[in-house]
Amino acid sequence: MSDPARARKLADRIKVVVAETLERRVKDPRLGFITVTDTRVTGDLQHATVFYTVFGDETEKASTAAALESAKGKLRSEVGKAVGIRLTPTLEFVPDAMPETAASIADLLSVAAAKDAEVAALAQGKTYAGEADPYRHPELDDVAPDEDDDEDDEDDEDWDASDEGSDEGPDEDDATGTR
Repeated sequence: MSDPARARKLADRIKVVVAETLERRVKDPRLGFITVTDTRVTGDLQHATVFYTVFGDETEKASTAAALESAKGKLRSEVGKAVGIRLTPTLEFVPDAMPETAASIADLLSVAAAKDAEVAALAQGKTYAGEADPYRHPELDDVAPDEDDDEDDEDDEDWDASDEGSDEGPDEDDATGTR
């Protein structure tokens, strides 16, 4: 297993090489408006997965996938020349689901915004059931400090100075320790 930093660098290099090769050297008419979005390499550097997006409808996406499969050997050859490692990784092309995921998240956010607007419209002109701010703010309270300290003073009065000497050990004259 190789270093993860090396795998990341190799993935970035493969991404650039594949994108440049698709732009300059592959002249397949089935190849649509394609963007290479990401590349991931396995830990042993033997397999690379290239993620791509295609602008267009489903037929253009299918024809681009077929064009990539037919140009896979040429692309792997260019990657091998540019990367310069002992074994050239195999290439697998996977359509990236990021645009669809982003569109679904945008739809969910618009639904949430519509619900928030609906709640705000219902709350218009309404008042709180209790106080507007139900939380305590001690710096704003004008309450006097607790009066509990006086009870502790009464307990202190019951204390006797004669109780001080009771903790002493045996008399120094008595060697046995009895009194």
